[in-house]
Amino acid sequence: MNTIRLFKEDVYMCQTQATVSSVIEKDDSLLITLDRTLFFPEGGGQSCDTGTIDGFVVDDVHERDDNIWHHIKCSREDIKAGDTVTLKIDWDRRFDNMQRHCGEHILSGIFHREFGGVNRGFHMGDNYMTIDISLENDPSYTEITWQMAKHAELEANKVIWQDLPVISRHFDDSSQAMGLPLRKALTIKKDITIVCVGSPDKPSDCVACCGTHPSTAGQVGMIKIYKVEPNKGMFRIYFESGKRAFQKASQHYDTLMSLAVNLSAGEDDVTEKFRSQQEKNRTARTQLYLLKKEIIRREAADLISAIESNPSSVIPIKYYDILSPDDLTSIGREAEKDIPVLAFLVHNPTNTVFLCSSGSIDCGRLVKENASIYQGRGGGNKTLARAIFPKKEYIPVFMDLIEKHLRK
Repeated sequence: MNTIRLFKEDVYMCQTQATVSSVIEKDDSLLITLDRTLFFPEGGGQSCDTGTIDGFVVDDVHERDDNIWHHIKCSREDIKAGDTVTLKIDWDRRFDNMQRHCGEHILSGIFHREFGGVNRGFHMGDNYMTIDISLENDPSYTEITWQMAKHAELEANKVIWQDLPVISRHFDDSSQAMGLPLRKALTIKKDITIVCVGSPDKPSDCVACCGTHPSTAGQVGMIKIYKVEPNKGMFRIYFESGKRAFQKASQHYDTLMSLAVNLSAGEDDVTEKFRSQQEKNRTARTQLYLLKKEIIRREAADLISAIESNPSSVIPIKYYDILSPDDLTSIGREAEKDIPVLAFLVHNPTNTVFLCSSGSIDCGRLVKENASIYQGRGGGNKTLARAIFPKKEYIPVFMDLIEKHLRK
């Protein structure tokens, strides 16, 4: 028995009764068909309806062999063929899909009307929708710029503000739909639904579609485009419509105002203040780089001077609190060629000891063979290595061990 699709006649019907026509067991759930259904199956880029049947959750609906199959979390004892059951759809999900799908129709129709763009792909994602527009009907356009996208967005919202009617008409075969101002040629031959936004004589959009749509464009609420990018010879438009577009716009405005407060700016000059702050940050980073470079040079020179002034000290030690471990690495590399035996650079905040040498001894090997004795870890090469310890108390005993090892 083929399923009667009640959503094709009334998308606002949320509850009804139906008769179970077949039941298939699947793991701990059932797949059932009904003589009629409210549930829209996944298709046409739109996700399926969800809801309940006799109180049991319907989490997936799909179409196969002209029947609509409902996946239900229950056992065969709960629902049997021939039972009369109560269907309830999740209205919030249904209306969300209606707003989004109709928003896609309106925006696609505007791109077709204004720029000769043909929608060659449509996706309803969790965070945004996309349409892939091919500029194939008007050779004067070779790309979709952000200005063009903003124009299309405004024109699409004008359709919403006019609250134009959204009319779905069903035809048994394609011949009955001939003469309609379709923006895309029909690819199906029978059981066709044509959705028209606005006057059938001069619509804002007219196309074949099996999805669910509100009765008027005003119910879409709003359309917001987020991004345009080239994609496989076409242009992918990222956008949202309906309640989701409103929520995203509210989120973006809250972010804007938070940024404005942090920059001591008004909402009209946030961008200017942000750019000014970026320039200040770039200047500060440049100054910091030059200062660090000079400090590293001086610290390396002080280390070499200490070695030259006290040659009897086998292993000089220098302690650091402010500089970073990377800075100590730079000091070691700057001074290594003038270190006759070994030098220790200790980074107090991270309990790290750097071993520096001109290569006369293998720093990496010393760390590998001795750091683990004091629960240390690390590594490196012949001229520069580091050992990191869980406690600062391990640092002096580790250095003492290395010094004794070198005196042998």
